[in-house]
This record gives sequence, C-alpha cells and structure tokens, in this order.
Amino acid sequence: MDLLRNASLFARLSLALAFVPLVMAVVYAVRPTERHLALMRPLSLAGLFAALSGTVLGLMNALMPLWRQGFGPEAYKIVAVGVAESLVSAFVGFACLTAAWLLVALGMGRTTEGV
Repeated sequence: MDLLRNASLFARLSLALAFVPLVMAVVYAVRPTERHLALMRPLSLAGLFAALSGTVLGLMNALMPLWRQGFGPEAYKIVAVGVAESLVSAFVGFACLTAAWLLVALGMGRTTEGV
C-alpha cells in the first residue's frame, strides 16, 4: 500500500484508467451487444495510452536523481527503485487489458452460441 500512498496524482489516474476497459469488458461479457463492443475499442486504447504515459512519466521522475545528485551509488539505488515503481503502471494496464479482452472473447463466444 506504500506504493499507492506515495504515487503521484497522475500515477493514480493512470492506474484508475487501466480498470475502465476491464469494467466495460465485464459489461460486454454479461450483455454482449454491438454497442458495448464498439465502446470497448476506444476504451482499450485509452487504457493502453494511460499505462504507457504513466510509465514514461515514472521513468522521467526516476531519472531525476541522476541530474540532481550526479552518478553516485546512492543515486543509482534511488533510480532503480523509481524505475521499478514506474513499471507498475505498465504491468497493471497490460494485465487489465489482457483480462478485458479475454472477457470480450467470452462475450463473443456467447453471441455466436445463440446463432
């Protein structure tokens, strides 16, 4: 929980946006309609871009100690922790998108069964 407590507002927003396609995929799996599927595509792109931008911002912030403190051993430790924390956004975003599209596949299977 320290990670969320220490995360910036933008990092929290990018993590929250990662769950939006997953919620839409649950809606589609329960009630598969063309309208829900059409919404899934742009929401997936939004989730993807949120994960990527959150990761890039985290990497930019993680590299700050190198230009502020120089290239000492302490700066490398801080950078390593920052890089690890910045990758959380990508992991959560891609994991949510994977689960979301598996749910979409389940919903698509449900629509073809009725035909």
